[in-house]
Amino acid sequence: MSAVELPPALRAAVEGLLDGVSTDRLARAASVLSERYRAELRDGRLHVSDDEAAAAYLAARLPATFAASRSALAAAEAALPHFAPLSQLDFGSGPGTALFAASDTWTTLRSAHLVEASAAMRAACARLAAAAGAPAHEWSATDLGVTLPAFTPHDLVTIAYVLDELDEAARQRLIAAAWRATSGALVIVEPGTPAGWRRILAARDGLIAEGARIAAPCPHAAPCPVAAPDWCHFAVRLPRSRLHRRTKQADSPFEDEKFAYLVASRTEAEPIAARVLTPPRAASGRVGLKLCRASGDLEEVLVTRREGEAFRIARRLEWGDAVPSAIGR
Repeated sequence: MSAVELPPALRAAVEGLLDGVSTDRLARAASVLSERYRAELRDGRLHVSDDEAAAAYLAARLPATFAASRSALAAAEAALPHFAPLSQLDFGSGPGTALFAASDTWTTLRSAHLVEASAAMRAACARLAAAAGAPAHEWSATDLGVTLPAFTPHDLVTIAYVLDELDEAARQRLIAAAWRATSGALVIVEPGTPAGWRRILAARDGLIAEGARIAAPCPHAAPCPVAAPDWCHFAVRLPRSRLHRRTKQADSPFEDEKFAYLVASRTEAEPIAARVLTPPRAASGRVGLKLCRASGDLEEVLVTRREGEAFRIARRLEWGDAVPSAIGR
């Protein structure tokens, strides 16, 4: 499993912003926030509506949502090696998570337009950007649950951990508006739950109907071969800081964030043979893999030492990796 942590400047900025804040208060606020997210509560209120909730988000959730967003953007970078975005449009920006992840992925990024309804989140982003550095950016305080204005095209468009906060009609409007504003690639990230996967699937179907090319994680544009109760998702490991552990009242020094994602592009992606959909099962002289193949098929394969180069490739593969050439046939 890959590991991702906050860049040092961003980590220092978060710690500086939270310096002096009671960890007991952070823990209580984080617990309330976590319950709202887990319940996918839509009661007309913003999940993060005040400074205390924003501070709790920075301490408890930012490391994980950054890690998942950075992993999805890394997959976009690998699938689209010639893509070098100069501009970003980010819907539901929160404290700038996808902005920081994108600027960590592409040094070419120069400007961003951030769309976020929460004044507390916008203020947190401004303070983090001032301390950690970020590309030049401007804001729209737009409610994503209503009809959206037209946005000028941007090279990179991101929607990270947002669709779960909207009803179906609002999700469809947002994805349509995001694709219209995409001149290069659109990246969507959702929690790695069955419900999150279903939202990704619905977005995938709609984008394919609009002519989008699916760059990742799918190696094809055929109907998804994964069937419930299974679901397609991935995971990233992140180290927990002392503040993170205390806020979440956890003992483990690391956390595994499960996520689902989609990269839709205006151009063709680098072809791959398959994607690894679950952790490989390694034993002496063999590796078991669950693969989504470029043919649109889902297969369980066993690669043995007798297969030479295919076995050497299989031994290095991790959950979520692209498979460069056909193996296991």
